[in-house]
Amino acid sequence: VDMGAKLLCLFLASALIAYYIYTPIPEDLEEPWKVMLITAGFRAVGHLSELVDQLGLMHYMEALMLITAAEYIAPTSDENVTVTDTEFSNVGVRLYLPRKTSDGLRRAVVYFHGGGWCVGQAGMKSYDRLTRWTSSRLNAVVVSVNYRLAPKYRFPVQFEDVYSVMKFFLQNSVLSQYGVDPDRVCVAGDSAGGNLAAAVAQQLLEDSEVKTKLKAQALLYPALQTLDLNLPSYQDNENKPILPRSLMVKFWSEYFTSDSSLREAMASNRHVPVESSHLFQFVNWSNLLPEELKKDHVYTSPAYGSSALAQKYPGFLDPRAAPLLASDARLRGLPLTYVLTCEHDVLRDDGVMYARRLQAVGVPVTHDHVKDAFHGAMMFVSGPAELAVGHRLLNRYIEWLNENL
Repeated sequence: VDMGAKLLCLFLASALIAYYIYTPIPEDLEEPWKVMLITAGFRAVGHLSELVDQLGLMHYMEALMLITAAEYIAPTSDENVTVTDTEFSNVGVRLYLPRKTSDGLRRAVVYFHGGGWCVGQAGMKSYDRLTRWTSSRLNAVVVSVNYRLAPKYRFPVQFEDVYSVMKFFLQNSVLSQYGVDPDRVCVAGDSAGGNLAAAVAQQLLEDSEVKTKLKAQALLYPALQTLDLNLPSYQDNENKPILPRSLMVKFWSEYFTSDSSLREAMASNRHVPVESSHLFQFVNWSNLLPEELKKDHVYTSPAYGSSALAQKYPGFLDPRAAPLLASDARLRGLPLTYVLTCEHDVLRDDGVMYARRLQAVGVPVTHDHVKDAFHGAMMFVSGPAELAVGHRLLNRYIEWLNENL
């Protein structure tokens, strides 16, 4: 009897694990088993975070932050790059200075990490790799910013942190201290960091105190709008790897408040008040998406929510939080732009619509749409979770910088 019970337990445990690990993975993704295991790992951490949150032990995002802590590596220099942690304008940054001699002044990239404004840091292995390789392959100065995070700090703190670093760095005295060419500075970021990069580039256009103009902005699968969380990409990729719709809704709402009423309104896509209806023109996917991304979706008019939410948390209607809400006139002066979007990503349509709007007002845009990639793929470029697609995206980004910066 004992043996039978053990076998039954083993069988049930195996079935549970198999069920947990096995997720339908889009057919066109390479290395499906690896993607499946990575996804299962992320799901497990998500479920544990939910559990500790419900038990009142720790906030959901603080539990997620434990991954960030586990991934942290101290600033380590190598033969190509000197790496130090310091502060620019009282905000922590990780600084990468190339060791190779340079004929003249160097290029520079100011980088903002992703993580839904709630998690992540410049010192995570994956970000350290990305910024280190950028520095050594481009012989460029790279500033990777540790802005403050939600839930402890809400919008606009994240934006203000990255903006003050950018402004500090663009001073002539600072650029010359690091041997940077003022005509060759780029702002870049992925996901929530791409959101911050886009917002910083917009704000710099209106800031008379900053004389140095950005040469370029590089937005890697950015989050750009809060109005319509039911775009075709949100519907098609609701449960795709790394960033399911429910987590993106959590990140967006948490950026502004822990009040669950905003999260619930965003989850049902009824959070925008009728008096803000004029903003929907900027995210109207029926006009802004190419046919192949519309698939079988039919555009329906927005369902409006209560004015009280928008009055309490006006941030979600602010272009500094949602750069797609900027008018065409504001977009006109933006620098040379690189936008990377992935087919299997809830944020795909945000990037596509921004690229289309920038092109329409005459901004030179390179829009790289990768059909066999998912959100965050560029993070998986080393260690046991290394993915070929991660290297491919990273190389395309660095090649674009090399040719355009």
